[in-house]
Amino acid sequence: MKSLNELFDKTESTWKILNEWVENAKNHVELLPVNSKENQKILLELQITTKSLLGTVVYYTGGILVNDGWLRILGSGDSRLPRNLATWNQIENGQSMRLPGSLLVADDVVGGFFAINGGAFEGNIGDVFYLAPDTLEWENLDMSYSDFVNWALTGDVSRFYETFQWENWSDMVRKATGDKGILIYPYLWAEGEEIELRSKSIVPVNELWELNLDNRKKLGLE
Repeated sequence: MKSLNELFDKTESTWKILNEWVENAKNHVELLPVNSKENQKILLELQITTKSLLGTVVYYTGGILVNDGWLRILGSGDSRLPRNLATWNQIENGQSMRLPGSLLVADDVVGGFFAINGGAFEGNIGDVFYLAPDTLEWENLDMSYSDFVNWALTGDVSRFYETFQWENWSDMVRKATGDKGILIYPYLWAEGEEIELRSKSIVPVNELWELNLDNRKKLGLE
């Protein structure tokens, strides 16, 4: 077990890089205030260094909101994102109990989840996978965590989500804090009306997670 002093990079080089990305962001980005009661504890629990972007996001931010909170990147937690990297992953002895062999690092408001592969998926260790709500498949994005965060801030996020969004979607998204999500019915993976006509309700994000897992089992995807 490394000490906090060993995990902390005094040069703050990665923190400076993240701030440069935010300054050059093409999307609407908010760095949430750090939770100073949790950030050090999370670094120690997960043994991640602030030399890494993951450690930097945890240590210096409460999380990152992109495009009015449509996309949420987990950090140390904040009132607007009342989950942190450790609690959401249900960390025990440095391992995720929520999705063993991975680390859930971000999600979107309509029930898509992003995870770093630690052996749970076929593919390179360290790649980010996306549980897509329109297929319920874990898709390899062929990105590292750093690449993913850079894309979230400076990439074409709107194009990635264009089939999931409806007119005036941001009005509803702003009402959903980071521990909530929007349940769309019929589900995005099911046949039905166009997205504009499907019902939408704000529910706990854990409900979206559990629904995805249950529906994956029903569809034989487990």
